[in-house]
Amino acid sequence: MAAEGRRDGSKGIPEIQISACKPYEMGFTIGIHFEAMIRSRVACDPYLSSSLQPFASTKLGRDLVHLLSKTNSERYPEYWDELRGLADGSGVPFLSIILMNFRKEISPFLPDVRVSNIVGAPDQCSDILICSDELAVMAHNEDGDASLRNHVYIVNATLENGVSFFAYTCAGELPSCCFGFNSNGVAFTLDSVPPAPEEVVPGGIGRNFVSRDLLESSDIHDALRRVQIENLSAGHNYNIMDVNSRKMFTTETASRGRASVREINRDAFYHANMYQHLSAVKQIVHQSSVCRQKRVAELPMNTLQEVLTILADDSNQDFPVYMQGPQLHTLCTAIFDMNEKSLTILTGKPSSMSVLRRVLMTTWTAKEE
Repeated sequence: MAAEGRRDGSKGIPEIQISACKPYEMGFTIGIHFEAMIRSRVACDPYLSSSLQPFASTKLGRDLVHLLSKTNSERYPEYWDELRGLADGSGVPFLSIILMNFRKEISPFLPDVRVSNIVGAPDQCSDILICSDELAVMAHNEDGDASLRNHVYIVNATLENGVSFFAYTCAGELPSCCFGFNSNGVAFTLDSVPPAPEEVVPGGIGRNFVSRDLLESSDIHDALRRVQIENLSAGHNYNIMDVNSRKMFTTETASRGRASVREINRDAFYHANMYQHLSAVKQIVHQSSVCRQKRVAELPMNTLQEVLTILADDSNQDFPVYMQGPQLHTLCTAIFDMNEKSLTILTGKPSSMSVLRRVLMTTWTAKEE
């Protein structure tokens, strides 16, 4: 096993390259390399300290964490070992790592959430999907809480099974709850969807484990199979493309085996943070998603420049597409281009946009310099 840290330019994203190793070793190596960042995130995450950790000290919380741990470690033992290695390498208590990775599976069971019917702080991400001969892109705004600023890194790994992946990762979490791709040409972006608390099954499979599994997909069909799981705890939106078959799909999932798969074509499709085509799921629709959806419907999205303009839109000061605080921030914009077979990670708005990272998916390997 070998590991190497890198930073691409003064504004680049911290990155680690890891060659074939056991799951625990991979997690341990990431933990050591990003120890300071992981510890910093744990220390400054307000939701972890004010809600998740106190709840985990109650009987209800302990029982739920135990059930989540049992279910997910049995289905995904290798990824569980990665988490253990991550905790040991960073020196962060394993419970804190677990709580960050099960945030969305635990939040609906907090007492104040059951009363208020609000599932934690609203996650925000935006995706525009187009798949035509002229333009075939998944364009994604990665939005997050202010505590995630300067707490992300790229994991660039080759696994023992020969699959390599490139994953934009939140510090202390499994790769990747954000976006990534692998050496089989499968790429994905993710959007949170907020089911009502009664829709969430206690102790089911967590979304971070599903997206980690997605990084090992062999093709688009295998990817769709991996995200449609019978015993999910909550649900998620997965936007997936396969550069080899030139296929692109958006998939919404929910507990109890519910899923809706929609193929993307030349008609541009925008996804915010709510269920759009999976029916019969009770959900909490945040005003931000409603406003973003309405604003995007007013704008053309036929060219890449128009797509970027939409993702940078802040005309609605209360609920913009491009977020600039105080609580929520657009951390970066990711463009997967199927025609170029590339991923470009951008920061800033079009007038001042800079490239953080650009990768050609067809020539990339985990040892790329």
